Amino acid sequence: MPGYATVAGQVLGAPLIVDARIRSAVKIKGAEAANVPAGRIRFYIEADVTALIRGANAVSTRIGYVADLPLTDRGREPKLKKQRVLLFARAVPARSDQVQLTGLDSQRPWTPELDALVRGIVREVVATDAPPAITGVANAFHVPGSLPGEGETQIFLQTANGAPVSLQILRRPGEQPRWAVSLGDIVDESAGPPRQNTLLWYRLACGLPRTLPAENLESADPANVATARADYALVLRALGPCA
Repeated sequence: MPGYATVAGQVLGAPLIVDARIRSAVKIKGAEAANVPAGRIRFYIEADVTALIRGANAVSTRIGYVADLPLTDRGREPKLKKQRVLLFARAVPARSDQVQLTGLDSQRPWTPELDALVRGIVREVVATDAPPAITGVANAFHVPGSLPGEGETQIFLQTANGAPVSLQILRRPGEQPRWAVSLGDIVDESAGPPRQNTLLWYRLACGLPRTLPAENLESADPANVATARADYALVLRALGPCA
């Protein structure tokens, strides 16, 4: 099964998510299949809609779409009829009976685990307090404390909708650095890091730049700049890869 980050990316990129069962699949040949990636076959598929998991508008109970699907491990055409699938798609204007898949792997075989993961991510995405997409770093600075090894780094992030998101990294003598993420204007150092495989984790792990941009560091002190960079790297390591 694909991981959280892969599925979250598909959910966020799909205005329409459909649970469906394939009724028929016709292989497309000739010029209409000239640009199919190697190892795949293009089909025109008709499927009966079982459930609309996400979508602003209703769709027909039977929909059609084009899919470039991989060959089996033995190099044969996949058997599609009666297969239950999850579709990540967008509507075709003025055609409620047609959809367009959003990507190459936007038809996935249905499993209870994938269904539960998709529905959970959809709930996170449509929630009123859903974390916004991270588009960059606005500014960052480190303030040393009164004791050696003490200090705090604050990193304010840019977001797609302008909502405030910030990171705080606290250092105390003899302790491991602790970090937290705050959503909103009030810095909440008690919030802690996000749980892995949540939308907030995905937004940070997949949205933060891999290094702290020099132009966003608000300090002339090389030691403070170095600490801010180290704290930012600590956050990236704690989040782990976007995978």
